Amino acid sequence: MRLQDLSPGLGELDERHRLRRRATLESPQGDEVVIDGRSYISFASNDYLGLADHPSLVRALQQGADRWGAGSGASHLLTGHTLAHQQAEEALTGFVGREAALLFGSGYAANLAVITSLVGRGDAVFADKLNHASLNDGCLLSRADFQRFRHNDLAHLEQLLADSGAPTKLIAVDAVYSMDGDQAPLPALLALAERYDAWLYVDDAHGFGVLGDGRGSAALHGLASDRLIYMATLGKAAGLAGAFVAGCRPLVDWLVNKARTYIYTTAQPPALAAAVGASLRLIAEGGERRERLRQLISRCRQRLEGTPYAGASATAIQPFVVGSDENAVRLAETLREQGYWVPAVRPPTVPENGARLRISLSARHELSQLDALLDLMLRPAES
Repeated sequence: MRLQDLSPGLGELDERHRLRRRATLESPQGDEVVIDGRSYISFASNDYLGLADHPSLVRALQQGADRWGAGSGASHLLTGHTLAHQQAEEALTGFVGREAALLFGSGYAANLAVITSLVGRGDAVFADKLNHASLNDGCLLSRADFQRFRHNDLAHLEQLLADSGAPTKLIAVDAVYSMDGDQAPLPALLALAERYDAWLYVDDAHGFGVLGDGRGSAALHGLASDRLIYMATLGKAAGLAGAFVAGCRPLVDWLVNKARTYIYTTAQPPALAAAVGASLRLIAEGGERRERLRQLISRCRQRLEGTPYAGASATAIQPFVVGSDENAVRLAETLREQGYWVPAVRPPTVPENGARLRISLSARHELSQLDALLDLMLRPAES
C-alpha cells in the first residue's frame, strides 16, 4: 500500500461500514464501564470470570512490582527469566497436568512460536477453516504445506491427512471458536493425530478458566498425550496478560531453543508472572463464578431459541448474526444509545455477510442485565 493510497483506502473502508476506530476505556474492566466519558453495561470483554479487577490479583501484581520492578529488562535466555517466571511456569504445569509449560507475552506469539518451530518446508499443517488469525499466520509463516479443512469436519481432515506424505504433520484448532462460540471435537481430533502420526495443537484461549473445573478444554475431556500441545491465554478468564504453552518436556525444551517469538523478545514483566499463582487459585475456587456463567449462557440460549439468531454455542461467546455490515453497525449504535456496549464484528474477522454482535458473557453480569440487552436486540424480530 503506497502512501498516497492510504487515505482513499480508509475512505473506502468507511463507505463499506468496515472502518475500525478505537474506543477509550476509562475504568477498570467489568460489567459496568466508562468508555469515552460515558457509562455503559458492557458485553464486550473476554473477562469471563470477572477477575481482571479482582482485589487479589491487583494486590498480587502490586506485590510483584514491589519485589521485581516494572520490567524484565532482557529476553528469557539472557537475564530476563526470573524466579517469578519459573514459579509461574511450574504452577501452570501442575494446574493443567502436563510435564512442562512455557510463558509467552501473548497468545499470538505462542501460536507463531509453536507452529513455526515444529513444521517447515516439506511438512504439512492442517487448520480448521474458522481458526483464529494468529493460528493462520503461524501456518503461513511456517512455510509448510498449509491445508484448511471444513469447520469441525473430521472426515475432510482425515482425507487430507491420508493424502499427505509430509514427514511432519500438525493439526491446529481453536478449542472454542472466538466468533461462534462452538467447540472443537478434541477427543476425535486427538484420535486422528494418533492415527496419522501428527501433532495436535489446541488454542484454548476461550476455554481456559471457564470449561469444566477451570483447567480448560483438554482437561474437560480427560485428554493426555505427548502429541497434544496445549496453549491458553492469561488475558481472558485468568484476568492478567500473556499466554502459556504446555506439553511434554522435550517439546518445551525444543521451543526454548527454536521458538523465535520466545527467543528474540523481552520477557513479560515479572510482576505479571508473580500474579499467576493468585489467578490460578481464583480459577480453582471459581465454581460459583462458572455456575453463574452457565446460568447466563442458558438464559441467552433460551431467549434466542426459535429466533433467526439462535446458534450452537454453549459457551460464554454468544453470536448474534445480522448479516450485513451496515445492519450490524446500526444495531451496535442503537444499543450504545441505550447504554449497552456490544461492538459490531465485521469481515474479515467473520465471513462475508456474517457480520454480527458478539455477546461476551461474564460471571459479573446479572440475569436482569442480559434480559434487558436481549429485549433491545430482539425487539425488531419480535415486532
